[in-house]
Amino acid sequence: MEWLTSLIIMFGCLIVIMMTGMPICFAFTFTCIIGSVLFWGGAPGLDQLAMSFYSAVANYAFLPIPLFVLMGDVIFSSGAGARIVGAVDRLLGKLPGRLSLLAVGSGVLLGTMIGISGGSIGILGRVLVPEMEARGYKPAMIYGPIVTSGTLAILIPPSALAVFLGAIGQISVGKLLTAIIVPGLLLAVLFALYIIIRCKLDPSLAPTYEVEKVSLTEKLRTFTFEILPIGIVILAVIGSIYLGVATPSEGAALGVLACFVLAALYRQLSWKTVTKSAMSCVRVTVMVMFIVVGSISFSRILATTGAIQKLIDMATGANIAPIYIIIATQIILIFLGMFMDPASIVMITVPIFFPLAKALGYDLIWYGVVSLLNIQLGLISPPFGLDVYTMKAIAPPHATLGQVFRSSMPFFGLGLLMMVLLFLIPGLATWLPSVTGK
Repeated sequence: MEWLTSLIIMFGCLIVIMMTGMPICFAFTFTCIIGSVLFWGGAPGLDQLAMSFYSAVANYAFLPIPLFVLMGDVIFSSGAGARIVGAVDRLLGKLPGRLSLLAVGSGVLLGTMIGISGGSIGILGRVLVPEMEARGYKPAMIYGPIVTSGTLAILIPPSALAVFLGAIGQISVGKLLTAIIVPGLLLAVLFALYIIIRCKLDPSLAPTYEVEKVSLTEKLRTFTFEILPIGIVILAVIGSIYLGVATPSEGAALGVLACFVLAALYRQLSWKTVTKSAMSCVRVTVMVMFIVVGSISFSRILATTGAIQKLIDMATGANIAPIYIIIATQIILIFLGMFMDPASIVMITVPIFFPLAKALGYDLIWYGVVSLLNIQLGLISPPFGLDVYTMKAIAPPHATLGQVFRSSMPFFGLGLLMMVLLFLIPGLATWLPSVTGK
């Protein structure tokens, strides 16, 4: 059977099954069953598919994913996340757009522990939105900073999606986690600068108000007992990987232990927290693993039909500059983000895009960082950016979906600016991994 026909059949089946409303994990599974029967020889193909399912999930590279998810669940369930937001609030002075800046700063700190955008948005939205509205903030300075600061979790280690992408793309997870540090922090700085400049030009967006004076002694105490303990988590995960004393899986295990210690230091640790976090982690992990086994088998079936290699040969043989092909793949990622969740996007695109980028001569660590950035942008892009809908779900009833989308668009533009910087200065993503050598 021609490779193009095989490609149309596999993707056609996947799209049709997804349109029925079936969860993506089962859509992949049923598509693989159809593909194995058609392309792997009928009934024997089903036996081969079962072996493919097992080998896909029995991969040590996926071990950090449930551990990173558990880290976020512990912080969220224990209430430690809200306490961190309160601590950052006490440290900020009287700045333009103070509460919006609080969202950005807290988003970075939460990203070092949660690693999933929805969790950060949930904490920031519940804690900050009522206070912002009470202070007279306009929607442009309420929802946009919270939504986009939450999505920073994808670009701040530990990022479960970065592990996911690295494992599927067969690149060093440790290097990828290190590579996203500089772009993630730089993007947060761009967000903060935009908020300050915009609020300076139009103070009505975020009216100033009298801030309770906090003495230097109290600030030092807050920093020491509320913020500094977060360093335990950062050192356990990022520090251990950066210094080369732990693999990503070992760093993730240390991170889980550090989150439990942090919750205990905040006096938020209980058996209820442990059981609630564990159950939530199991539910998310099972869903992720279902997607893993289905999508890896999906790509293996396509590989045996020759479809992936033919696509790569067509792209590399075309009379088109490689940079335009790479840009096209990133536009596709943003487009898919309008309709699909990040894990599904990774599973569908990475088996095709990463071999293509490698064949075109691009550094896969750099390409992985750019891809994560654009998957993040897809989460806030209209008409169906998932993080925008998450924000709408926890926002007050009078907040409209249009308001949330409009307030997010300037930050979406800053994300595009960050992508341009990564194309112009690849070292923003590749320098730190090259220094660590890990």
